[in-house]
Amino acid sequence: MKNFNSLFAILLLNFFMTQKLKAQDWPNLNKYQKENLALSTPTVGQNRVVFMGDSITEFWSTVDGTYFQGKPYVNRGISGQTTPQMLIRFRADVIDLKPSVVVILAGINDIAGNTGPATLNMITNNIFSMVELAKAHNIKVVLCSVLPAFDFPWKPNQQPADKITALNEILINYTDTNNLVYLDYYATMVDERKGLQAEYSEDGVHPNKRGYQVMEPLADNAIALALSMK
Repeated sequence: MKNFNSLFAILLLNFFMTQKLKAQDWPNLNKYQKENLALSTPTVGQNRVVFMGDSITEFWSTVDGTYFQGKPYVNRGISGQTTPQMLIRFRADVIDLKPSVVVILAGINDIAGNTGPATLNMITNNIFSMVELAKAHNIKVVLCSVLPAFDFPWKPNQQPADKITALNEILINYTDTNNLVYLDYYATMVDERKGLQAEYSEDGVHPNKRGYQVMEPLADNAIALALSMK
């Protein structure tokens, strides 16, 4: 019993230390700090593209990493992140890397409530602020639809489908009004329940390799369109 209590105390201490570290770096600015410092300035004529997002962006490099090979593409996704966290790290993980284009895919974790309750207005305020920061630094923007999701395996019964469609409608209107490129993953990947097609995902939220392979030409076309715009 004494050994069990000692082990429990150690586990509890580790838990609180981990939570304290997360609280000290809430936006996780440390995650890509070394990689950012090691990244050289783009050469003349090189159109660097930064992918800013959450786990759907981060896992892309793991599940189908060949997509990023041989291209000036930089993955700056962080699993679990919400739009306020991305907004805080936008300078360090996007602007300071001097890309020609940023591809922003964000909002699903806000709908899931990963960092607390969030209204659609709160989500779009953060996304629009990232767009405005990019434009102020002459970075062209590709604004992505949120991928469909019928439910969240880590937080079930949230009924996110209608919230996702409502958010995407706001993003469509915003891109139309502001002459931005809208990258519509949703229309290609949605099923009859307004969820992610089963063939494209194992958990209904994160794309599998086939899912990413559907997304890749859509992303490439959107990036090319953004680069062509004045």
